[in-house]
Amino acid sequence: MPSISQLHIYPIKSCGGISRDAVRLTPYGLEHDRNWMVIDAHGCFVTQRTHATLARVQPALFGNELEVRAPGMATLTLPVEAAALAGAPTVAATVWRDTVPALDAGDEAARWFSDFLGASVRLVRFNPGFERTASRTWTGDVEAKVRFADGYPLLVLGEASLGDLNARLTGKGIDPIPMNRFRPNLVLAGIEAYEEDYTDALRVEAADGNVELRIVKPCTRCPMPTIDQARGAPDPRWPNEPTDTMSPYRSDSRVDGAVTFGQNAIVIGGAGDTLAVGQSVDAELRFDA
Repeated sequence: MPSISQLHIYPIKSCGGISRDAVRLTPYGLEHDRNWMVIDAHGCFVTQRTHATLARVQPALFGNELEVRAPGMATLTLPVEAAALAGAPTVAATVWRDTVPALDAGDEAARWFSDFLGASVRLVRFNPGFERTASRTWTGDVEAKVRFADGYPLLVLGEASLGDLNARLTGKGIDPIPMNRFRPNLVLAGIEAYEEDYTDALRVEAADGNVELRIVKPCTRCPMPTIDQARGAPDPRWPNEPTDTMSPYRSDSRVDGAVTFGQNAIVIGGAGDTLAVGQSVDAELRFDA
């Protein structure tokens, strides 16, 4: 029986993740996931694509506080709840084609991130008074809410898929890579390699209710999986891996031939329930591909 083997949240977009044994599901994904984001002087999102050292920024949750650490930096402490920023100025923050009025996290946070990145940036928090929704091209009749994630509330990946990729890498004399290169939210055990590609829905009998997630879109991969999350830079021995290895066999016609790894999902039911490592998952396959 498939099961949840890992749960990860990324409170600050493109910064380090937090592994959880259990986490509450919300309409926009896992609680606290991508509620914060770094933006440049034009309000555009800043990610590891241009500032790979963001990988070395490590957040940690302690009650109502988010502590942020990075090499050579004093600890930055932020309030978890948006209500603590009541009265803060709003900033037009852009993620790809979406622009939303976000809450400015203040000058101290702006200085912290600017000093660490060596660039003029600010930190913003998603404003819960506004909504951002995923593309209806892929979600169909469902209006799926999302915070600062690239486009969808959840990213699902199977352990066996990474195992297959690592077998291909080691067969070329390249070191295997960890799961964090792909920054998933839910990792599944007990399914075959790439079975998530052919899954329509995931159902979980959680302790406090039934959760249903719908797989909606393959996750196209930019250069970010080439970034070693511990060093905040590609491995100099293999700077284009695993992209070079994936390219010949992970091209997907549904997204114009782009390289994909993992699947984006939306929340159909069970918002407010708790997902936990070890929970059994009923994976409903589709047969149209």
